[in-house]
Amino acid sequence: MADKPMWDMDMSKMFAEMKLPKVDMDSIMATQRKNIEALTSANKLAFEGMQAVARRQADVMRQMMEEMSGMISDMMSAGTPEEKVARQADLAKQTFEKILSNMKELAEMLSKSNSEAATVINARISESLDELKAMAQKK
Repeated sequence: MADKPMWDMDMSKMFAEMKLPKVDMDSIMATQRKNIEALTSANKLAFEGMQAVARRQADVMRQMMEEMSGMISDMMSAGTPEEKVARQADLAKQTFEKILSNMKELAEMLSKSNSEAATVINARISESLDELKAMAQKK
């Protein structure tokens, strides 16, 4: 074989002589189908999580705008300048605490969504490795 140029070699005969293990294409295709299904499921979970976060962000913005309107009216109705400054400081503190609370809630929502998607992927990786091991043991 070494005497012949590459284009004159019978590649099928050469591979047959190498005694390569047979490949179970049905098992490989089934594994790949399951991988794609797991990715689709994880993407769906991630997308739904992002939609939930976006809806909650819109709710938070609407709620904050309503509260700000009420706070401005409340600040303007206070009497003396000292009372106004004190009221403004209280409102700023309340607003800051509310913003932190909302940010924490949104971060927890994102974390949960990411965790759910990662769980699907991790489970599929484990199953895929088990399937690969089972295919190798059949030979």
